[in-house]
Amino acid sequence: MTSESTHTPHDGFVSRDTIRHAFSVAMSEMYQAEVPLYQDLLTLVADVNEATLAQDAVLAEQLAHTGELPRLDMERHGAIRLGTADELAMMRRLFAVMGMYPVGYYDLAPASVPVHSTAFRALDSESLNHSPFRVFTSLLRLDLIDDTALRAAAKAALDARNIFTDEAVALIEQCERDGGLTAADSARFVKAALETFRWHKDTPISKTLYQQLSDQHRLIADVVGFKGPHINHLTPRTLDIDAVQQGMAARGIPPKAIIEGPPRRQCPILLRQTSFKALQEAVSFRSADGTYEAGEHTARFGEIEQRGAALTAKGRALYDRLLAQARTELGAMPNEDNAEHYMQLLSAAFSAFPDDYRTLHDEGLAYFYYQPVPDAADKDTLAIITEMNSDPHALNSADMGSLLDAGALRIEPIVYEDFLPVSAAGIFQSNLQEDNTSAYTGASNKDEFEQALGAPVYDEMALYTAMQDQSLAHSVHVLQGTAERTTMAALS
Repeated sequence: MTSESTHTPHDGFVSRDTIRHAFSVAMSEMYQAEVPLYQDLLTLVADVNEATLAQDAVLAEQLAHTGELPRLDMERHGAIRLGTADELAMMRRLFAVMGMYPVGYYDLAPASVPVHSTAFRALDSESLNHSPFRVFTSLLRLDLIDDTALRAAAKAALDARNIFTDEAVALIEQCERDGGLTAADSARFVKAALETFRWHKDTPISKTLYQQLSDQHRLIADVVGFKGPHINHLTPRTLDIDAVQQGMAARGIPPKAIIEGPPRRQCPILLRQTSFKALQEAVSFRSADGTYEAGEHTARFGEIEQRGAALTAKGRALYDRLLAQARTELGAMPNEDNAEHYMQLLSAAFSAFPDDYRTLHDEGLAYFYYQPVPDAADKDTLAIITEMNSDPHALNSADMGSLLDAGALRIEPIVYEDFLPVSAAGIFQSNLQEDNTSAYTGASNKDEFEQALGAPVYDEMALYTAMQDQSLAHSVHVLQGTAERTTMAALS
């Protein structure tokens, strides 16, 4: 458990996990009202999940063991795009009220998207299972706009806006000062904070400036051209993304051509994503005389994700190499015209990635929860535990294998809670209808991002390692107790 775990309320305050859950529900309700097609997507995902669980008892048992089954229906991630360092710093403080902290650094500039990003989420298993709400949060890199005058105009537009309500800021400051919020104040906070993410069709910039920004990159126009960082998608979690992809077309929901991420596997890894295409929405651009001119904007869409096992550094290196191999062999960006060929290349490349959990564990490719099964512990396995003297690090690979083979210890995959920059870029480009595929030349700058954020980002690998280590320590403790009781019973 991390030092910022937030599931225990203190001094009459509502737990931050509870605030996060309430906010995610309110966000979903707002987005359903704004984008009715999102409700159709939720219905489709619920139908697919119900059918998948009914057909796959092993998967249902796995999700029950890891605590993910109860959270499945409420799982969402959203995405926002911010324009300034000040907006990012205040957003970090806003999310902290809900027990969400910046995890990971993602530079999307090499993939032709002029932003760098982090994911705000809870940090430990208990908090994540209480509410797995995440928000992928990007900061526009104005330095990547090569037109000096356009860059200045964009900066002026961003500096002129305030995306947070006074009440939201006051409650953030109150939470920081007092250490939490009461039930009444947390309800006020959810309502006030939600305003930051609401869609506004009236824009504060001219149609001419919007077009200039859009010509540079559609995402820049989406960030600079509006009053705030409207939530541009919310993402439910499915257990079978291929079924959802087929189901979208069958239900009249237009899907993107490519499922981003790894190919279909028996043992899912990392993250697979698809979406319905972005909506073309009517907006009104503000003219110099204060009147408004009609126009259109395309940005908001519906996304679906299927999450698999979190990979270790070794596993991630193999994943990155195989993904790069498939894309190099394709020789182009995946698109509607080459989708089938790309999926064939991807499946062929990933045949080199083990597809059973025991091999993924034994080869150190993925992270796992260890869970004790005391009833399955025989004399030999209890002897292994006794010799360890309660030190989980004393387990060598042979002893670990013996405990797993005997069933005294089981492994369940730790779900990947984070994001993939190549996949995120693929979703962005598809839904922004962005044809520019050349990478920006600006260097990745994690230090600059953290300076704007006002805090370092958490290392996601360290978080997964801590989850795995804690589960092993708990398992050893339980099995040690079983060994001691067995020994006492034999002596009595």
